[in-house]
Amino acid sequence: MPIEVASYAGFCMGVERAVSAAMREAESTSAGKSCTYGELIHNPTVVESLSKLGVPPVHSVDEAAGHRVLIRSHGISHDEQEALKDAGCSLIDLTCPFVSKLHSLVAEASHRGLPIILMGEKDHPEVVGTAGWSQSPVYVVSSAEEITALPEMDAAMLCAQTTFPPDRWEMLLQYVQKRVANLTVHRTICLATQKRQHAARELARRADCMIVVGGRNSANTRKLYEACKALCERTILVESASEIPHAFANIQSDFIGVTAGASTPRSALEEVVTVMTDIENKAPVTPEEVVDAAEEIKNDFMAAVDKTFVRIRNGQTVTGTVVQVGDEEVCVNIGYKSDGLIKRSDLIDQNVNVGDEIEVEVVKVNDGEGNVVLSQRNIVNKKVWEELMAKNDAGEYIDGVGKEAVKGGLIVDVGGVRAFVPASQLDRRYVEKIGDFVGKEMKLKIIEVDRAKKRIVASRKAFILEDSAAKKKEAWERLEEGIVIHGIVRRLADFGAFVDVGGVDGLVHITDLSWGHVKHPSDVVKPGQEIDVKVLSLDRERERIQLGYKQLQPRPWDNAAEKYPVGAIVEGKVVRITTFGAFVELEPGLDGLVHISQCALTKIAKVEDAVQVGDIVKVKVLAVDTENKRISLSIRQVLEEEALENAEEDLDIPADDAEAVVAIAIDTAEPAVEAVEEAAEEATEKE
Repeated sequence: MPIEVASYAGFCMGVERAVSAAMREAESTSAGKSCTYGELIHNPTVVESLSKLGVPPVHSVDEAAGHRVLIRSHGISHDEQEALKDAGCSLIDLTCPFVSKLHSLVAEASHRGLPIILMGEKDHPEVVGTAGWSQSPVYVVSSAEEITALPEMDAAMLCAQTTFPPDRWEMLLQYVQKRVANLTVHRTICLATQKRQHAARELARRADCMIVVGGRNSANTRKLYEACKALCERTILVESASEIPHAFANIQSDFIGVTAGASTPRSALEEVVTVMTDIENKAPVTPEEVVDAAEEIKNDFMAAVDKTFVRIRNGQTVTGTVVQVGDEEVCVNIGYKSDGLIKRSDLIDQNVNVGDEIEVEVVKVNDGEGNVVLSQRNIVNKKVWEELMAKNDAGEYIDGVGKEAVKGGLIVDVGGVRAFVPASQLDRRYVEKIGDFVGKEMKLKIIEVDRAKKRIVASRKAFILEDSAAKKKEAWERLEEGIVIHGIVRRLADFGAFVDVGGVDGLVHITDLSWGHVKHPSDVVKPGQEIDVKVLSLDRERERIQLGYKQLQPRPWDNAAEKYPVGAIVEGKVVRITTFGAFVELEPGLDGLVHISQCALTKIAKVEDAVQVGDIVKVKVLAVDTENKRISLSIRQVLEEEALENAEEDLDIPADDAEAVVAIAIDTAEPAVEAVEEAAEEATEKE
């Protein structure tokens, strides 16, 4: 009868630390004046030993008043800690370091306003104590149903009881991630817990029978027992060696595995191993004794086993452990006297392994051969339907994807449930091609439900109208005259541009687009362009918004003198011609006048003889009057300076002589031009 102890068994670091400190306290002069707040650990033997040594457990602040209080390894809440201090207690904090870290994470997330989702057992001391460190709501969950029932949350922090089963954490994590968009995840499961459960499973797979040693009120030990039981049918849970049934194992051939929970002292584990070894070393018993002992054990064992069996019914949702994986079916232990079978086609996740915990629905308690028929798809469909009904009752929208265009409308997939959207409810306007919505994600509002037949009629149009109205209301509440707001140019008209400022459109009149002259709004902005605008006026009754764009641009005349100093030569565009001169645009909103006398080198009868609208010309700045918004320009002086430069370079004439040559050329040209003009006029009159 070989006996093997799991590689990780017995006290964990946190429990070892707490018990050692408590024993030192019991041996000190403070014995009789000390107590533990709650049971130090979940092991009755240890708790009883400490009580006999003068360190008993107390369960209220009044009982602890005036004592030296050892805080249990599972920790306590912040309020309890402060209450003990107020009661005159001196505290010795023996909280497991992993639990203390969990408390810190919860307190920090709570300080940031995040609700807490805590995977664990609601009544477990560690969970109760941890929840007491949060000022935000704390939601304790241990199943997919509880996660599905969580309220809607944009953000939350997820953590776990330090002894929570790792496999179950991984399975439930995906459910939480689907419920909360912005989820902060802290996997606070103690590493020792993972190693202990892994080592126990490995041993249980090989053993003929398993003994799990630990307190029955310990969640850690109970989970260890359940994990071993799923893999080794002959598994028992004992608190001490005295509870091992007579002839529990066949001393000649059985391979016995032994493991222990985190709250189990090494002495209890060694006692079990010693007793089983003594049984092995005893002289052989008679066949009659073997039969009698076997019958006694069978009766005791079956009675204990029967107590552990769960009762199941068709349609019930249970959590089970995968014990066998086949090509067509998967066998799941659900705690019933018969294992359950689930077809691979009914699995949501095909990648399952022995030891995985999965949630299943009981389809049939007995298939005629003693097997329980299970399914996962029914659970998903049922949950989706329940979620949809909950959203419908709350007036919330649902998300769907267009699947098929049919006569009269569109079939939409809503998380696996089919919904029908009539063609008249697809959009605000008539939809000619319903097929364009196939494959398109959309928000819908449920407008009709047949709960008996599980049929849904939904409307995309209702969502669009309500969403538009909500955004419009929100936008109007946010708008004030004088504020600057970001918007998107939606469309253009001859008289201005319409800009969406968060759900409502405002008008930027053409005169408020630029400081310069604008022929059409497209000269300044384009549809789809994002711009900042200033709210000039609001007419809430008529729902009209007047916006300004140029008001956020620099005024051209503010720095005209610095930008265009007297004597500077710049380029501009001829934008307007009058009888007395030409107006040249230096930049939008900034025009200067070239007097007719300054339009050419020689005298001209009309401005058009020198320049035309649209010409790009070089001009020299003669004067800038920012107060009266006037700039005097000259084309003639630019031409004179260019002629002078050409004379110097081409004729190699000194500067003074070159000026004289240019002046003579200009003076000589003017009479000739006048003579030509007079001759042309006379010829015209004769004709």
